[in-house]
Amino acid sequence: VEATAHFDDPELVGNISKGLGNAMAGLEESQLETKMASRGH
Repeated sequence: VEATAHFDDPELVGNISKGLGNAMAGLEESQLETKMASRGH
């Protein structure tokens, strides 16, 4: 929240972000199975 409130202060955002750990792993969209709800017809 603090980083969002001070998005225009890169030094402060950098200090706040220390110690957060690794970023969340991404997923390759083309490798995901599309699941849609079955609807009528």
